[in-house]
Amino acid sequence: MYDAIYIEAQGKPTATYIFEHFQNDAMSAASSKGMPVVRVVPETIVSESTVLEDIQVAVKAAFNKVVEVLTKPLTEEEKSPKRREPENPPRIIFKGTLTEVNQFFYQRGWTDGLPVIPPTEEAVAEMMTGTDLPTDHIVEKLEPRLGKATIEKIAINAVMAGCLPTYMPLLITGVQALASNPACGMMAASTGSFAPFWLVNGPIAKDINVRSTYGASSPGDIANASIGRAMSLITKNIRGIRKQVEDMGVLGNPGKYSWVVAENEENSPWESLHVERGLKKEDSALTLMFPQSYQQMMPFGTDAKGILATVVGIIVPARMGSFAVLLTPTNAASVAKGGYSKKQAKEYVIKNAVVPEGYYKRLGLDDSKPFDKGNVVITGAGNKSAIIVPSPRDPDPVQIFVVGGFGSWMGILQGGPPPVTKKVELPKNWAQLVKKYKNIVPNYARY
Repeated sequence: MYDAIYIEAQGKPTATYIFEHFQNDAMSAASSKGMPVVRVVPETIVSESTVLEDIQVAVKAAFNKVVEVLTKPLTEEEKSPKRREPENPPRIIFKGTLTEVNQFFYQRGWTDGLPVIPPTEEAVAEMMTGTDLPTDHIVEKLEPRLGKATIEKIAINAVMAGCLPTYMPLLITGVQALASNPACGMMAASTGSFAPFWLVNGPIAKDINVRSTYGASSPGDIANASIGRAMSLITKNIRGIRKQVEDMGVLGNPGKYSWVVAENEENSPWESLHVERGLKKEDSALTLMFPQSYQQMMPFGTDAKGILATVVGIIVPARMGSFAVLLTPTNAASVAKGGYSKKQAKEYVIKNAVVPEGYYKRLGLDDSKPFDKGNVVITGAGNKSAIIVPSPRDPDPVQIFVVGGFGSWMGILQGGPPPVTKKVELPKNWAQLVKKYKNIVPNYARY
């Protein structure tokens, strides 16, 4: 749609083919570029289809509509589109009970389906004590809507998610991470259900109790849960990516609720991720990836050979995007004991992740004809091909994160653009804030 808007802006009419179920998405994309009533031609074939006969039938069925779209005179609405949202909305939008507030917010499409904390003036003001930046400071303009992520808007979504003020530095950094890679917008709106995975490094993880050990990805920790949830609400309410409007993930992904962990730095045999990526050990940092899938498995063996063989063996031959391995401290220590630095372990995976000759033919595919093999590269005779290949866009396509408690299970994240790492800036009152909120932790009853 962006291409169509560009052409229309040059004074040339367009007729854009769109899949029939994507009309809301198309109109939202057009509206975000200032042309909410651009003309489209719905068709009945999904964009990823590879069946030529189906494509030809769908295009022929829709072609006559193209002529009509290109020649029909403009309506009054098309000549002068009306603004659909008030230009200056009231500051206080609703008053009522907790139940009434939640129903109102949900019906307006502002929540993730779970109850939220009402963002009252007092609660938002307290949240903003977590930053030195002024209320109206625009951190970033976020694609695709170019929504202005002001400090106050970030704080409002943080309150709704149940955050503490000490999480504001990470949320501000998260907004910067979203804006720094244009592919992040595509990942959130794709038919593939990519979910943001946030990795915290540095002293801030302990300051605000982001879990890095047992159950790091599981519910139960306010920091892990609410930080990811706040970024999800920011994605919906500021970026303007809403389910079945802009977010067209056909299957969905539970990771979109919240997926935040801290790296288990103190039990890692290697340098932490943020140091590996050029920051100082004493810095705090936030890394963003957009994996589409997450797998857990037991390794073939708990020595370096067994662990690395498991990584190589689990990689999907038709994979697309970046790849990350989640190693427990136990597994990381075994790989390091086997003589591998983190860099060497990554190089081993890249070198050995190869689709064997004859693989595609065993799947019943005619290898003499073109077909989608994902982003694999032919490296030798027959159809032998490398699965993970460094490129100018992604020179470091394999990541290794040390996460979780002591044990042999390991995890794989696949898909999405290369990770983005940003340094976290802390407010001047950080020590006082940490002291105020540090001890908000669960204390379980003993049975």
